[in-house]
Amino acid sequence: MRAVVQRVTRASVTIDEEIVGAIGPGLLVLLGAAKGDTPAEALWLAHRVANLRIFSDADGRMNLSVKEIGGRVLIVSQFTLIANTRKGFRPSFMPAAAPEIAEPLVTRFTEAVASEGVPVATGLFGAHMVVELVNDGPVTILLEREPSEG
Repeated sequence: MRAVVQRVTRASVTIDEEIVGAIGPGLLVLLGAAKGDTPAEALWLAHRVANLRIFSDADGRMNLSVKEIGGRVLIVSQFTLIANTRKGFRPSFMPAAAPEIAEPLVTRFTEAVASEGVPVATGLFGAHMVVELVNDGPVTILLEREPSEG
């Protein structure tokens, strides 16, 4: 699985001109599932996101997690994160997990972040979404967990 994690002051996801998920300070997570990913990857990644220390402490050092600041997480599934762009100029999405595999993994990830005590909002799996955000810093981190990685 692959996640692009952005520290935000606010973020929202809109479908058909209706906001379906929005947060204030916290993290926007763009999440992609690859072929071979399992719930183990989703759980590992969720724990990393909930505990990633990328918020400033009283000394201005990135030393606090989204949990510690009382922030929220907006999770948006995005299969395009798994694109293979090594050949040519047209991305191949062959490495992405099929929707019937990816959707339960995204759900498991979302449940796992929430179980860490972090309020979550989401987009809608498979929908055309408009994502708006104000990146704070900017801080953007790429997290990956290969299938069966220890």
